[in-house]
Amino acid sequence: MAALCRGRHRWKRTNCFSVLSRNLTGKYDYDLVVIGGGSGGLACSKEAAQLGQKVAVLDYVEPSAKGTKWGLGGTCVNVGCIPKKLMHQAALLGTAVKDAKKYGWQISGTVCHDWPTMAEAVQNHVRSLNWGHRVQLQDKKVKYLNIKGSLLDEHTVKGLTKAGKETILTAKNIVIATGGRPKYPTHIPGAMEHGITSDDIFWLKKSPGKTLVVGASYVALECAGFLTGIGLDTTVMVRSIALRGFDQQMAGLVTDYMEAYGTRFAWKCVPTRVDKLSSGALQVTWTNTQTGDEHKDTYDSLLWAVGRAPETKALGLNELGVQLNKETGKIVVGADESTSVPNIYAFGDISEGRPELTPTAIKAGKLLARRLAGQSTELMDYDSVPTTVFTPLEYGCVGLSEEEAEKRHGKDSIEIYHAFYKPLEFTVAERDASQCYIKVICERGGNQKILGLHFTGPNAGEVTQGFAMGFQCGATYSHLLQTVGIHPTCAEEVVKVSITKRSGLDATVTGC
Repeated sequence: MAALCRGRHRWKRTNCFSVLSRNLTGKYDYDLVVIGGGSGGLACSKEAAQLGQKVAVLDYVEPSAKGTKWGLGGTCVNVGCIPKKLMHQAALLGTAVKDAKKYGWQISGTVCHDWPTMAEAVQNHVRSLNWGHRVQLQDKKVKYLNIKGSLLDEHTVKGLTKAGKETILTAKNIVIATGGRPKYPTHIPGAMEHGITSDDIFWLKKSPGKTLVVGASYVALECAGFLTGIGLDTTVMVRSIALRGFDQQMAGLVTDYMEAYGTRFAWKCVPTRVDKLSSGALQVTWTNTQTGDEHKDTYDSLLWAVGRAPETKALGLNELGVQLNKETGKIVVGADESTSVPNIYAFGDISEGRPELTPTAIKAGKLLARRLAGQSTELMDYDSVPTTVFTPLEYGCVGLSEEEAEKRHGKDSIEIYHAFYKPLEFTVAERDASQCYIKVICERGGNQKILGLHFTGPNAGEVTQGFAMGFQCGATYSHLLQTVGIHPTCAEEVVKVSITKRSGLDATVTGC
C-alpha cells in the first residue's frame, strides 16, 4: 500500500502492516500512553488522569530466568522495597527476641524461624498491593493493558499480548518507565543455570538455606542481612568495595556491624564457576584477586546481586533514534525528562544519571504528568534525595558523602561534625553500639550550610526522612543547634553534634 500523507491522516508502514497513527477525527487514541506499570509509571498515569488526560498504561512482566513472575506494581512492590522491608522486619524481630530476655521476658524453648510462614505472609501482602493498584487505575479511569509495549514512532505504540496478539495505540505523548532487572554474570559458567537474583528470593517457597550472596550493593547487603537475621548461614562475596557511591566510612560501619552480627564476608574475591553436585548442593569456585589463590565451598543457594540493567532492548528505541548511553544502556534525558525524540519522555531507573529510588520515580512521574497536561512547569529536583539502606544496622543519608564533599568543595573548605552514640535500647540488652554513628558535613565558612547528613542506627529511615526536609530549606549547622531534641531518642544526637573530625577529639557521646 502506498504511503498516504494528506490532511490529518498519516499512515506508517511497519513490518508488512500499516498503522493509522491518527483516527479519522484527527485526534490520538490517548493523550498519554505510559509503558511500564511500576511505581513511577503508575504515579504518572494516575496523576495525568486526574488532570483530565485520557491515559493508558502498559505493563508486562517477563518471568525471571528461574521462571518467577508477579503482578502489577513493578520492582518495588513485588521484588524490591516492600518484600525486602518485611523480611528485614522479620530479622529485626529475631534480634528483639534475644533482647527480650534481658528485659525480663521469659522465653522457654528454642526460638527458630519458619521461612514458608514468612514467605506466604509477605507474598499475600504483595498480591493485595497488586490488586489495589488495579483498583486504583480503574477508579481513576486509567486504561490498564497487560501487554508488552514497543514504539513504532513518536506517537505510536505496539502492544503484544502473551498469546502474540498485536494492539496499536496512538498518543500525543509517550512516557517510558520500564525500570530495570537484575544482571547475571553470563561469562561465569553455571551462573545463570544455578543462581537466583532479587527477582526470585522473595518468592521462594522454601528456605534458601546456606547462601552465598555475590555483590556488595545495597541489594546484596540487605538480602544478606535479613538472611543472617533469620538464622541462615550467609556469606557475601565482595570484588572491591561495599556500597559503591555511598560514603565509604559509613559503608565500613555497616559491614563491620554485619560481620559482628554473623554475616561472613569474602573480600577481594570473584567467582569463576558454579557447579551443581549430585547431592543438589552448589559448588562455587572463586579466586582471591589479591593472592591469586583458588577456593571452593558448597551452598544451598547462590544469589547474584551484581547490578541491574535497564529494560530498553525490546522498546524499539534505536530504530526511532532515541539516544542511549552506550555504556549503561539507559536513556539520555533532559531536565524535563525529554528524550532526543519529541513527544517521547523517560524517567525513573531507565534514565541516565537518575537515582534508582522508588520515591524519586513517583515524584518525577507526577511532575512530568503535570507538565504534559499544561498544569505546571516545575521540574524534579534530583539533589539531596534521602535514602536508607535496610541492613541489620540501618544506614540513612541525605546530601553529599564525605568523598563527594571533598571533591566539590575541597577538604579545607568543609567541616565535619560527628558522634558515636549508644541507643538507649541497646543498653539493657547489652548490645554493641560501636558502629552507631552520626556525621554532619557542612561548609566551613559562612553560615555553615549542611552539605550531607549520615546516620547509622535503629530506624535510620525514619530519622533521615525528618532531617531531609531541612535540606530543602537550606539548613545550616546553626539551625541544627537551635533545634530542640526529643529525649530519649537516637535522632536527638544529630542536633547535639559538636565535635569536629578536624579537632581529633573523642566523639563518643557520654551521659544520657
